[in-house]
Parts: sequence; C-alpha cells; structure tokens
Amino acid sequence: MGDALRSLLHFLKVLKQKLGKKKTHKSEAKPVRMPSPELPEDIYRQFSLAEVKAATNNFHQGSIIAEGGFGPVYRGAVNDGTMVVALKRLRSRSLQGVTEFQNEVQLQCQLRHPHLVSFIGFCHEDNEIILVYEYMSRGSLSYHLHREVYVPLGWKHRLQICIGAARGLHYLHTGVKHVVFHRDIKSSNILLDDKWSVESGGTCGYLAPEYMLHGLLTEKSNVFSFGVLLFEVLRGRKVCDATLPKNQPYILEWVIESVKEGTNYHVIDPYLKGTIAPECFKQYLEIACSCVHYEGNKRPTIGEVEVMLELALELQKQADSIMESINPHGEYMYEEASFRISVSDLDLYGYYYGSGCSSETDSN
Repeated sequence: MGDALRSLLHFLKVLKQKLGKKKTHKSEAKPVRMPSPELPEDIYRQFSLAEVKAATNNFHQGSIIAEGGFGPVYRGAVNDGTMVVALKRLRSRSLQGVTEFQNEVQLQCQLRHPHLVSFIGFCHEDNEIILVYEYMSRGSLSYHLHREVYVPLGWKHRLQICIGAARGLHYLHTGVKHVVFHRDIKSSNILLDDKWSVESGGTCGYLAPEYMLHGLLTEKSNVFSFGVLLFEVLRGRKVCDATLPKNQPYILEWVIESVKEGTNYHVIDPYLKGTIAPECFKQYLEIACSCVHYEGNKRPTIGEVEVMLELALELQKQADSIMESINPHGEYMYEEASFRISVSDLDLYGYYYGSGCSSETDSN
C-alpha cells in the first residue's frame, strides 16, 4: 500500500475516533453533530458500507449521476429514504488519485459556506472509501444551458447563479485559513438546488467540491476561468472546451471581434435577446472582459467580480421595474446595446494573439 493511501486511511481512522465511533441510527432525520478541537463544529457522519450499498442499490450503474476525477458519483437515499445524497466513490488507487482524494477529504472537513456543496460524511469500510455530499436536485448549470430540449434559464436567473458561484469562490480565496483554489471552474461544476424562484433569490450556484490548496492554480487563474464561464452563460453555449489561461487567444479573439463590429447581440443566447437591459449588459461585459485580461494583475479579485455582478443584477431589476411601470400588462423588449473596450486593451489583446488589431480601431 502506497504512502498516500496509508495517509488517507489514517486520516479517516482519526476522523472516526473524533466522531467517537458513535453509530447513527438510520431513521435519524439529521446526521450527528460532533465537535472536535481540530474540526469545525459541524455535521460529519460516518456511514456504514451497508447503508451506502442500500442507498445506491449495491452501486448499480443506474444510480450513477456523474463520472468524477476520482470515480463515479452516485445518487442515493439514506435515513430510510428520507434524505437524498450524492456519493463519490474512490476508484483509482494510483498515487495521484489517492493523494488528491485525501486532500479533498481534509479540505471538506474545513470548508462550510452556503454556496459550496455541503460535505455530509464518509464511509471507510472493507477497502471502500466514499464521500457523501448533499444532493443538488436541479443538476448542473451546463445541463440547463446546453441540453437540446429545455426551458431556458432567464437572464436574472443566470445572474443569480453566477453571483452564488462568485460568493463561493470568494470564500475559498479569503474566508479560510489557507487560500483554496477551485481546480475546475466550469458550468458542469456549478450545481443548482430546488429553489426555482427569482423573487426568493433561489436557484443560486453552488460550487462542486473540486478544491486544491496548491499547484499551478492561482486566484487570477480562477478569475480567468470564471470569466470564461460568464461568456458561456451569456452565449448559452460553450466558449471553449478548457478553461486554463493557455486558451486565452480563442477567448480574446471572440471578444475583440465582437467589440470591433460594434454590435454584440450575435454573442447572446437567442432566448435572451430583448430581455437584457443595456446598462446591465454593459456592466456584465465589462466584468467578463476584465476577468480574461491578458495580464493577470489587471484582472479583478473574485470579491470585486461578486460586487460588480450584484450591481449588474440591481441594474437589471431597476430597468425591469421602470419598463413594468410603463407597460404593466404587456411584454416589453429592450433595444440592442453595444459595448466597446479601450484602444489600449485592444492593442494588448491583439499583440498577445497576433490578430493584427491596432490603434486604428474605433474606441468610442
């Protein structure tokens, strides 16, 4: 057995001891709350393998809802079927897989935020290692943006989802002892709950548990990936397959060509046309463009992105209120808005990806 796997098993053993090896009765409505000096006073439950097998119909293929980097993710019901959960099963015993899984376990025991998918507990029995999370009933943002037959998300819904995800990232970057980076910011890792009302502030984005403490990622690379996500949300389809900075030329080329043409509605999801207030549209594009700036030190922090997105939502609500007061019983459409970025930024982007952009580009 490798050192990484031994370390993970030791950690789970210690965690069991901290939970007092207390057996949780299946009929309990909530997991056990067991405080400890090293772990936050929050909910962590030790599941038996029998419970996990019953919840997943003995790891039946039909229970799989996703394929994660560590292995399959199952949908299951515990507590006599009253509590639906997502169960992540470690499949690979490679050094890298076990090490990353160990890091996730340790991080999950430290993280708690309304916009992070909650860690409920774990199972370590008969050489099985399984992590249990809350289940997000509406699936991923990607599912709602890209499936062929669907009821499209409205613009304010999309803004609220982005704000929720930004809040979760802000917490990871500033709200914990050591900065935590999300290693895979994309629409399939933004999960949605069953609160489906704009008025109640529901349908907010929740970050899937794909975290890391160190590595190649930085806060600015997370912000770049979030900018790519913002463009995807606006377009209703993928901007590119990957979200690492090495793909900047493709993103920037698309942004600049849109700006140079002076009109931007061809880059908007057709379902959204006429529903985005010009003031909100301008604010949103400014945020997205700043996130994918070539120079990392000129990108905003995720906290700044969060504030700017909240402003964009407020501008949209104000504009909707005015339009509704003018036409309270009918539909209304916003005029097409245009957006341009500065000459200096165009020169910088053009220099980076060789598009030939020059200062002759109209900056008005």
